[in-house]
Amino acid sequence: MNMKKFLAIGMSAALTLGMLAGCGNGGTATENGTAGKSDTVDATASGAAGKVYYLNFKPEQDPQWQQLAATYTEKTGVPVTVVTAASGEYETTLMSEMAKSDAPTLFQVNGPVGLSNWKDYCYDLSSAPITSELTSDAFALKDGDATYGIAYVIESYGIITNKKLLEKAGYKVEDINSFETLKAAADDIQARKDEIGVKGAFASTGMDSSSDWRFKTHLANLPIYYEYQKAGIGSTDAIKGEFLDKYKAVFDLYITDSTCDPKDLAAKTGDDARAEFINGEAVFYQNGSWEYGSLSEKFSDDDLAMIPIYFGVDDAKQGLCTGTENFWCVNKEASEEDVQATLDFINWCVTSEEGTKCMGEDMGFVIPFKKAVESKNVFVKQDNEITAAGKTPVSWNFPTMPSENWKNGVGSALTAYAAGTGDWDGVVSAFVDGWKTEYALSAN
Repeated sequence: MNMKKFLAIGMSAALTLGMLAGCGNGGTATENGTAGKSDTVDATASGAAGKVYYLNFKPEQDPQWQQLAATYTEKTGVPVTVVTAASGEYETTLMSEMAKSDAPTLFQVNGPVGLSNWKDYCYDLSSAPITSELTSDAFALKDGDATYGIAYVIESYGIITNKKLLEKAGYKVEDINSFETLKAAADDIQARKDEIGVKGAFASTGMDSSSDWRFKTHLANLPIYYEYQKAGIGSTDAIKGEFLDKYKAVFDLYITDSTCDPKDLAAKTGDDARAEFINGEAVFYQNGSWEYGSLSEKFSDDDLAMIPIYFGVDDAKQGLCTGTENFWCVNKEASEEDVQATLDFINWCVTSEEGTKCMGEDMGFVIPFKKAVESKNVFVKQDNEITAAGKTPVSWNFPTMPSENWKNGVGSALTAYAAGTGDWDGVVSAFVDGWKTEYALSAN
């Protein structure tokens, strides 16, 4: 589909933008850009005549982005606005914002599939200073000879574990090294939940849009990964679903050994699951390294572990799921001054002391740039340790998923299955048949 033609039709949507607390001042903010100019403007910024509008993908890092934007404005005089899309609503928000006259100058795509929708809007970053700062060309999103996206964070996800509660139940992290041992521990915890003092082994597998991406995208990555590994491929227009029985086994474990009845999962949110884990109501919580900031406010590093989502295929060698779907793109339709201002801003973020400290320490990111600071994120350290021990990280293959519509179809089927109003055949159909249909539509 030609996205310019699509946007030209005119798309209106009621959108909820992230209303998250600003960093360090107790106020609320979704935008920055009103910070006063400092007396001295940084001479290295060549885009002072322009402005930056960043449509941020990550609600959990909104406060830090607001602060970093304000810092840059203080130093350079360049207005930087950060708007954060609500969880699960990024693509819809991007479509709406790009249709406006004052569109984002900096946005994100999730990989090759996302780029196919937005390539017409992407500035070629091949000669941009930020591109030469990458530690590897593998972090550049290319189409032919052009570089249209730059990965700005490498992340890991798995099953976050409350070590103290696990030990209270009579287990150590080292005892869980396969799907069978994970299931045995979770089943036992669920059976003794009142004795242990929890509501369930796993935090709720919420299928609200703020949470369902953990299962229709992140958990769904594993059957895709193992199918790709078996076939020796990196993408396909016709998934076979060879490992969907393993997908079912993990999902069944999540929804039965849970803090709530499976029928209630349709309305459970991402905030619900996080709160359950933080409040000690669950031992396990599927999520990623991006949660470290919120969890570290309650837990010490010694209390937390991230273990692989053991899938029952190659558990002895399986590591955490590590990769990225976060690629910065610069809007080439913006004015020349705004494009330059945006290029200056992102380069400053990954090269300056303020930018790299904020991204590496405050946001907890591993950034793939030469001047990156070492992350204090305990989950990042654990990923490094697991990999050093000889385990193989599970690559992020969900950027090859055919569309957001496909994900929604899988999510709806999973929700119906959990509630008992659908069966697993419906999930298989959404996964396999839906994949083929959506790829065929994208080819037209």
